[in-house]
Amino acid sequence: MTAPVLPSETLRAALAGLLDGLPPKQAAQAVDRLIANYRGATPTDAPILRDRADVAAYAAYRMPATFEAVHAALEAFAEATPDWTPASHTDIGGGTGAATWAAAATWSGDREVTVLDWSEPALALGREIAAAHPALRAARWQRARIGKELALPATDLVTVSYVLNELTPADRTTLVDTAAAAARAVVIVEAGTPAGYARVIEARDRLIAAGFRIAAPCPHSGPCPIVRGRDWCHFSARVGRSSLHRQVKGGSLAYEDEKFSYVAATRLPARPAPARVVRRPQIRKGQVLLDLCEAEEQLRRATVTKRHGDLYKAARDAEWGDAWPPAGSPS
Repeated sequence: MTAPVLPSETLRAALAGLLDGLPPKQAAQAVDRLIANYRGATPTDAPILRDRADVAAYAAYRMPATFEAVHAALEAFAEATPDWTPASHTDIGGGTGAATWAAAATWSGDREVTVLDWSEPALALGREIAAAHPALRAARWQRARIGKELALPATDLVTVSYVLNELTPADRTTLVDTAAAAARAVVIVEAGTPAGYARVIEARDRLIAAGFRIAAPCPHSGPCPIVRGRDWCHFSARVGRSSLHRQVKGGSLAYEDEKFSYVAATRLPARPAPARVVRRPQIRKGQVLLDLCEAEEQLRRATVTKRHGDLYKAARDAEWGDAWPPAGSPS
């Protein structure tokens, strides 16, 4: 029996030919310049991705990582809302559409998909790449300024991934409020840095104020128990490294870990995890240490030992970002 082709593999195959004809040195220089722009202050109305060479280099470099981070966030959201599948999806600031690939990997079937971005070259390339995925061939790719002028029709799901860092504080506020007014569910992903976490928490607070409940990663919709300025909540997704990654970073490993922060909020009935593993589990002789964020709005370190039987086996298999305890496990 032939193994099914994973969405991530289809995406990589679609990205593989983007850099044909573009010298590796030029691609690496484009990525370096674009990363510098993304880490700096960028005007909201100025596209960072200016032409096809920019878009091709950055898509090949960043789309797999963005896909894996958003997919992890959407999977956690789907676990909390197992009886719901979005019939429509709007990806704000979606560029070449990594989040639409992540949504298609999370929920099967067709849905109305709209990608909004200010960069016409990014939208054009996203449309080209999407032709490789049957569920995305009918997606709409629309140019839009992401800020106070943004207008959204009603939609089931809104994703906003790696976008808030590009906006002014006022535009960030407007974007979150606009998404909350239009959507039944909003999933926001940012870089897993203290600054990225701060933007996610700011958005989380606004979504709760708008009447949303938190489905993931938090097991509650109360105040985050992490003391701001001392620590930050983030997770990790493993990403296979392409040849471009190795050219740009000069590394030899076949993978890298993408750190990200996220919030998934909804107006739907949701069953958040009883607790969430918020650090990499520490496996020691005869015991596993789990750092948990719990429904009681607190952080706690749990020690699971061999005497816990099946729960100990589950703890040894637990990964950073998992719900705890796993479904069906003894509490």
